[in-house]
Amino acid sequence: MVMKSLRSFFLAGFVAATINLNAAAQVPEATSGSTRAHDFDFLVGEWRVHHHRLKPDGEWVDFEGTCSNRTLMDGEASMEEHALNAPNGAYRAVALRANDSKTGQWAIWWLDERYPSRPLDPPAKGRFENGIGSFYADYKQDGKPMRGRLQWSNITPKSARFEQASSSDGGKTWAPNWIMSWERDTSRQPQVAPAAGGASDFDFLRGEWRVHHRYLRVQGNNREWVEADGTASNRALMLGRANMEEYTINAPSGTYRALALRSYDPKASQWSIWWLDGRTPHGGLDPSVQGRFETGSGTFYGDTTISGKPVRQRFSWSQITQTSARWEQAYSFDAGKTWETNWIMTFTRAK
Repeated sequence: MVMKSLRSFFLAGFVAATINLNAAAQVPEATSGSTRAHDFDFLVGEWRVHHHRLKPDGEWVDFEGTCSNRTLMDGEASMEEHALNAPNGAYRAVALRANDSKTGQWAIWWLDERYPSRPLDPPAKGRFENGIGSFYADYKQDGKPMRGRLQWSNITPKSARFEQASSSDGGKTWAPNWIMSWERDTSRQPQVAPAAGGASDFDFLRGEWRVHHRYLRVQGNNREWVEADGTASNRALMLGRANMEEYTINAPSGTYRALALRSYDPKASQWSIWWLDGRTPHGGLDPSVQGRFETGSGTFYGDTTISGKPVRQRFSWSQITQTSARWEQAYSFDAGKTWETNWIMTFTRAK
């Protein structure tokens, strides 16, 4: 959740599905857990949140909201969904955090339902020291370089404080622009609501699945198909206008986890899809793949690079029933004239 403007920097923490063939098909070895993997465990559960926010015109406003937080990827990631009752209109947002065990740092992204198709800004990164978590990012505002800071403090089992601040002098001085006061809510249940319109396209994925993976591994001139089994768990977010699923993939080189995030844009009638790989938790999520469902099948396109060369990417969902589905990834090295499939997932609903 960094920002090209203050818009995208407003808030704490944010996932996912573009599968990168370099990261996925080559299957690097799985990495061990981190002692910092549980830094955000204090946020697990349901919360009431009071927001004290600085408007662009310099006026502070106060409003209430709620938040539901859960851990992912064995604690190496966490996700929360915010419901914000802002004065200019209520909205929802999703925050995702991922820990890199090699650097001991967390990366934080933010997805705002008001901007469902925009690229995600680069993440804020940092760590906890002496009970305080500080996370930094660089951005530009009106063409001027700015430094942003997200900070967690005053953490108890029942409360916490979050502050967002900006600096125009490289971090010498800081000006807060958003303060959240968190109070644990033991009475509220997590909110789940049905989707409407095209936002229901991925309803078939909700729940628990067994997944068989068949992917093309390329090492030099050697090309071989590799098979692995795993699981996936999908849940709706933002009242059905987004959804996230967590994968466990039992690859031959070691089990790893991944997250998929999808966001629906009702104006464009299309989905944006990102992917977070647990083996490279701070890798770039953008560009997303984008597309829609037509006549029962979904097709989504995006652009990536492999070995410095531009590659067109395609996701396809097909053969969808109540208990099964098929996902396929293909790459094109000639701007979409021809396609080569490199990953197939066969979904079977878990009983």
